[in-house]
Amino acid sequence: MRLLQYNNGGDISLTEFFEGDIPKKYTILSHRWGVEEVTFKDLADGTKQAKRDGLRYFWVDTYCIDKSNAVELQEAINSMFRWYRDVTKCYVYLPDVSRPRTNSADASSEAWVSTFRESEWFTRGWTLQELIAPASVNFFSKERELLGNKVSLERHICEVIEIPVNALRGSLLSDFSVTERMSWAASRETYRQEDRAYSLLSIFDVNMPLIYSEGKDKAMQRLREEIEKASKGFKREDFAITFSLSDVSDVENFVTRKAELVEIHKALSGDGSRRTVIHYSLGGISKTQLAAAYAKRHKDIDDELADECHSLGVLYAEQGELVEAEQMFQRALQGREKAWGPDHTSTLETINNLGNLYNNQGKLDEAEQMYQRALQGKEEAWGPDHMSTLDTVNNLAALYVDQGKLVDAEQMYQRPLQSKEEAWGPDHMSMLDTVNNLGSLYADQGKLVEAEQMFQRALQGYKKAIGPDNITTYVPALSTILNLGLLFQCQVDLAKARTMFSKALRGYEQVFGPDHAKSEALRDRLCALDAVMANKAPVETEERADDTS
Repeated sequence: MRLLQYNNGGDISLTEFFEGDIPKKYTILSHRWGVEEVTFKDLADGTKQAKRDGLRYFWVDTYCIDKSNAVELQEAINSMFRWYRDVTKCYVYLPDVSRPRTNSADASSEAWVSTFRESEWFTRGWTLQELIAPASVNFFSKERELLGNKVSLERHICEVIEIPVNALRGSLLSDFSVTERMSWAASRETYRQEDRAYSLLSIFDVNMPLIYSEGKDKAMQRLREEIEKASKGFKREDFAITFSLSDVSDVENFVTRKAELVEIHKALSGDGSRRTVIHYSLGGISKTQLAAAYAKRHKDIDDELADECHSLGVLYAEQGELVEAEQMFQRALQGREKAWGPDHTSTLETINNLGNLYNNQGKLDEAEQMYQRALQGKEEAWGPDHMSTLDTVNNLAALYVDQGKLVDAEQMYQRPLQSKEEAWGPDHMSMLDTVNNLGSLYADQGKLVEAEQMFQRALQGYKKAIGPDNITTYVPALSTILNLGLLFQCQVDLAKARTMFSKALRGYEQVFGPDHAKSEALRDRLCALDAVMANKAPVETEERADDTS
């Protein structure tokens, strides 16, 4: 990885680092790939901003990648998501958004918001990973004025690009279906047509050779094939022979054996059990063409239907329509088990979501069964330390808390805590959520000192990741602030408790509105605490905020 370095004398130099020597703190300057490359003024302004933030190293693809070297370009594209994920800050300059500096009374006016929402940056293919991967993304106007970051502008970003909020907050991309991730990039454009596919390699965690001449359609077809291979897990080669339907000539007009196609479909359809049809005859009478015709006509339809049911289940669950969500997840599970088998990673994804749904419905035993099944499958497919496996471990830990199995819950929380810290470092957003959850568990166990250490660690991490001015608009950080207040109240440190409650209340009112039930409940809690402090009455303990999610 090459990084530009800002020297004390004001000079900029280019330094190459090997994998183990890459500095832990660096920034990235994001821009639109295409005709408009980064100008020297952009570079100078980015350098000044990095210096103000205490960062010496920064990365810009224009200067740090030799695009004439095919091998280097391939390696850079394969590594880019990780580089963005590990960055300290990502600066996004939007030349089509104007917000001049002003000292007038209406400086807080959001007249620039409409142009921000229409910025071309949100329509480009490569900027999708630049938005999702980093924990901290700062947006700057044409005048180099700070507009906000991806936390403070979260609502606008999600509405513009129609992406789930959890995707912006560091959730594993494997939590989202292939269809859903494809939809994020459906309307995005790239300067080179093949980059429509290449810019999605990291979104699906796959690799493939770059062939700048094959055209968009062939590049997308190869991408889909790599996604399908990866989704089968590591044991695919044990039971399958790779066969690409794209290598078979078009079968659109293959109608002379329609009766046989109908019979095959009738034999393979039914109760969801795995079935096999053997077609035997003399060679050279199009058995392969017949099989390819059936696969093209029915396989994609079944897969797409299962994916659509899964996506509908997610939507219903988010809307609180849990009965409808369960029906959709059950249909998706049946379809994916039929199409791919019970241990396929897509099947496991639906199983995990069913566990979440049962948990929300209070069906804790059913939820545990789903989580255990998903965990076993993911460990076999991806290994015990894969991020998707650890996500299910975290779900099990939260479930054990609800079931009162606190020792089991602590063991489960410790497992992703260690693995995430090794993979992402101690200050990654997903890591901090686990730290907060572990603090809640310690408080439940009466380990108040350990609980405070976890809450303080999470709060400091949030401040470092998104800035101290933004923690009161980031819901997981608000939960940590409220939990600290409740902990201080239990310790009869009422002054500190009041400080935390007041800060949490300001955040809830800003995020949810002053009339929201959460804001009203916290306001009542603060009034009760004031009464206790005035009268020195006995302190009543309160339930903590929900675990971050």
